[in-house]
Parts: sequence; structure tokens; C-alpha cells
Amino acid sequence: MGLVANIRRDLKFVGGLCRLFGRIKPITLDSPVLLCDDIEEAVDRFADHIAVEDDTRSLTYREFDALANRFGHWARGRNLKRGDTVAMVMLNRVEYLAAWIGFSKVGVATALINTNLTGHALAHCLSISGASQVIVDSDCWHAVEAARPHVGRNLMLWVLGLADADETSDRRGLDKPVRGASTVRPPRNLRDGLTNRSTALFIYTSGTTGLPKAARVPHSRARTYMRAFAGATAATDKDVTFNTLPLYHSTGGLVGIGPALLNGGRLVLRKKFSAQAFWPDVKATGATLFVYIGELCRYLVNTPENPDERGHKLRLAYGNGLRPDVWDDFQKRFAIPDILEFYGSTEGNVSVFNFDGKPGSIGRVPWFVKSKVNIRLVQFDVETEMPVRGPDGLCRLTGVGQIGEAIGLIGNDIRHDFSGYADKAASEKKIITDVFQPGDRWFRTGDLMRQDREGYFYFIDRVGDTFRWKSENVSTSEVQQRLADAPGVQEVIAYGVPVPGYEGKAGMVALVVDGKFAPQAFCDWVDAELPFYARPVFVRLIKSADTTGTFKYKKSDLVADGFDPERVDGPIYVRGGKTGYTKLTATARTAILNGTTRL
Repeated sequence: MGLVANIRRDLKFVGGLCRLFGRIKPITLDSPVLLCDDIEEAVDRFADHIAVEDDTRSLTYREFDALANRFGHWARGRNLKRGDTVAMVMLNRVEYLAAWIGFSKVGVATALINTNLTGHALAHCLSISGASQVIVDSDCWHAVEAARPHVGRNLMLWVLGLADADETSDRRGLDKPVRGASTVRPPRNLRDGLTNRSTALFIYTSGTTGLPKAARVPHSRARTYMRAFAGATAATDKDVTFNTLPLYHSTGGLVGIGPALLNGGRLVLRKKFSAQAFWPDVKATGATLFVYIGELCRYLVNTPENPDERGHKLRLAYGNGLRPDVWDDFQKRFAIPDILEFYGSTEGNVSVFNFDGKPGSIGRVPWFVKSKVNIRLVQFDVETEMPVRGPDGLCRLTGVGQIGEAIGLIGNDIRHDFSGYADKAASEKKIITDVFQPGDRWFRTGDLMRQDREGYFYFIDRVGDTFRWKSENVSTSEVQQRLADAPGVQEVIAYGVPVPGYEGKAGMVALVVDGKFAPQAFCDWVDAELPFYARPVFVRLIKSADTTGTFKYKKSDLVADGFDPERVDGPIYVRGGKTGYTKLTATARTAILNGTTRL
């Protein structure tokens, strides 16, 4: 890159960082100014602008504030007080945001629960929320009712759109009580004593392995996310943000609403993502911003051409997880002028931004702002799944291009605050001490990354997903990216499985294929794309990929099944034979287990 190009890139980076820092600088942990105060400030400035639009209606800022006030007064009428929690299970709609913002006006926190959960997992999330009142909609209340017996305490369900015939003593309609509540803003003294350290929300981890954990989101964190993207996107009151991500997730529910609701813009919500309806909807709404997670972009790239896919007004797509193998195709095919990729987590204190749209990078921290950004990469041992420590007992920073775990210093300000989980034991597991000096405390992201000479960060894998085979580290993320375009392959899930008699884990992939699996063609692709140690030893064919509500692959069941044909519904192939991969029989598996066949 030439000198002029470098200067332009650095100016763009500094401009984005200044917009971001300018919006979050006023936030201090002990301030009594809360997230609902930010919303009310926007309401007072843009009262007659359209604030939120869903599948059925749109509300101005004044009307949206009135609805939020109604929810706040309803909570007070139910004797909910400062420090209590309400659980919410509903699809994207205007009331979703109005409810939790309204509850925050009276000091009540809201637990935002994944609408895809059922049974024991849903009961677990309801239980750890501590809530006795649950707000649901007509799409979700049946699942909550089914989970109710597993919660272990009484729950009162309040349902939007509930038919009179479905009301019981512990399940009531919510529409009339909310409509009958006051539209006047609850008195500010109801929030006396609350600060930015106080809990605004509980947002749950996706639960790709094990049960979800409730991440505590204080007002400081919620405000930081919303304000950061209100600035980073350079959004104005003329912008229209299109948001089809679930509002129970921090990307959809905080990152995806800040640019609109803090700047007087219009927020367009849709119940669920639809690849077929996406581009006609973006065009019809006049959207200028679109918030994504990477798998959503991949789905769009894999859909047939749509007449409206380039006839939109989008100026920016922003979000996280856009894979390097999808980035260029996504941006070129759909004529997206700019992409703002970022890295962050709901509960953590580490974030980076890719302001200049470098394909494949999750963010950049050049040398001249290193001290301002809370991220360091430390050397990491894949087998112990712990940072490497030197003879002095302290951790070691990675070199340029070296893979390490990202960590963030824990301190007493907005940039360094670690809010953690509702479960204190789970929070402590994410903290590492005595890292660079005795007594310091750092948040472990659990993400492996590398940084190049220009300061760009690249996501490699999650801790635990990377495994050792043939004395080398194998990144499941890289394997998935390389094999996603293999002939006939629609989806790839990569993971490691233990094999008796071998160190580390053998690579395995679960494939969703189009038509009949062609072992030779797949093997040829594998050999051309991957080094020998990263080539899958086992291949499992599946009908569909099981994902979370935020499109993350669920691997735990696949790992548990391993390469046992008796546990698997569908064929398993093992590397070898004339066609590159041959079907694994029970006899062949026994030969691998007893060492007769070597991998």
C-alpha cells in the first residue's frame, strides 16, 4: 500500500474512532444518567420523526416514548420495584423495545430470553433470571407454558395478543393493562440510587455447548454499545436502519438499534430473517443501514438472484462475523458501498473495529492508538487451553502473525469494566490474574486471533474449537471456510474427535450436501485447500445443520456422537481408499479403535 493510501486509511480509522469515543466519553460508571435518559433525550429532540416500525405498524418518537411509559407504569402497578427483573420471551416487534426501555425507567431489569429455546433449556433461563413475571407474545407463550413446570417457582405469564378464552389465573392478556396505564414519564426519583453500574438487562449466551449463561448488562454496557454504533456508523436522523436480527441478542438488540434511536433515525424491525424477502424489504423501506451477523450474509450470498438485490439505498452494512470467504462476494454482488465489521462480546470488555473495510479483518489497532484500545494477544497452549506463562510466571505477548488468545484489562472505567454473568462462579472463570504484573486482572475472551504488521486483527477460532492433530494446531473455523466451496457442499461444521491411541483429536466434518456425496471430488478439494494435518479424517453427512438463534453451529451433539456408526443417523466416511474417502463400517471402526488400522 502506498503512502497516500496509508494516510487515507489512517485518517478514516481515526475519524471512526473519534466518532465512537466522542459518543461514549460522557459515560461514567457512577453517573446516575441511564440508558432511558439517552432515549428520552432523543425523544425530546425528534418527537415527530418515525422511531420504530415493525411488520404491522410504526410509531413516532413521541408515541414510542408513551408506550414505554405505559410499560413502566404497568410494572409499578404490579408492585415491581427497583432491582427486580422481568423476563421477556417474544419475537421482534415495537413492544419488545418499548417494554424493556419502559421497565428501565422504573429501575426494573429485563431478562431477554432466546425465543428458540424450549423445555429444560427455556426453564433454566427463566429460573436463573429470578423473574416472577414473564412477558410473552402469542407466538411464544405455548413454549413458556410447556417449560413452566420445570422452573421450580410460580410464574405469572402476561401475553400480548392472548384470546380471552386462553386466560387463566396465572396467564393473562397484557394488551388491555398496558393500554390503560399512564403515558406520562415515570418520575425520575423512582431511579434514585441507580447508576451506570446498575443492571439494565440480562442477555444470554447462545448455548452452543451446555446451557446458556445470563450475561449481566449494566446501563454502562448498554449505553456504550448503543452510543458507540450511533457514532461509528456516522448515522443521522435521515438514516433508516434495517434490523432482522433477534432483539434478545446484543448485536440485534443494542448494536442494531443505537444508530437509529439515539440519532432520530427510523428503525425497521422484522420478526425473523428471510433470505427471499430481504432485498425487496430493504428496497421498499428505503433502508440506508443494515445490521448483520456473518452467517446471515452467507445465507444471502447462497440464495438465487433477486431483482431488488442491487436496487437499494444502503450505504453501510455493519455487524460481526462476516467470514473472509463470503466478504468479497457479499459486497460486490449486492453493491454494498461500505462494510463496518467489529468484534465484541455481550459480557466482555474487548472490542475492535474495522473502519476501513479490510476484507476478512475483525478490526484494527495501529501502533499510534494501541494504548487507547483494550485488547492484547497472549501466547496460548491449545492442549491445556490456557495462556502460556514464562519462567517468571507471567504471560507472554504474541509476535506479529502469531496466534494467541485475546484478553482485556479489567479496570474501573467504561473501557475496562467487566460486567460478567449473573452466576459469579461463571464470571470468575473468565478472569485471569498476574498476567503482566502481579495482581493485575484480565478478561479472557476465549477467542484466538492473530494481528498483522499493519495492526489488523483476524479471528482464528474459539478456544476449545481449535485442536491438535499430528503435532499441529487445526482451526475448525479455517477448515469450514476452506471447504465451504467444495463441490456439492452447502454447509460445513468442523470439529475434533478423540481417537484411542492418538494424541490430540482427529478432524471431522459434518456436511450438508446438494444431491449425492462425491467422495473423490471432495477429497481432491480437501487436498488442494488444506495442509495434511488439517484434512478431515472423518466425514459425516447430515440433513441439516443445527444452529442457535444467532446462526452459530451447535457442535456438542456432533462431538458426542464421534465416529460411531451406531450413534449416527446417516453415513460416515473415513479418509482412505481409492475414492479418497470410504464408508466407515462397524468393522472398520473396530480396526481403528484397536490399532489395526492407522489414521
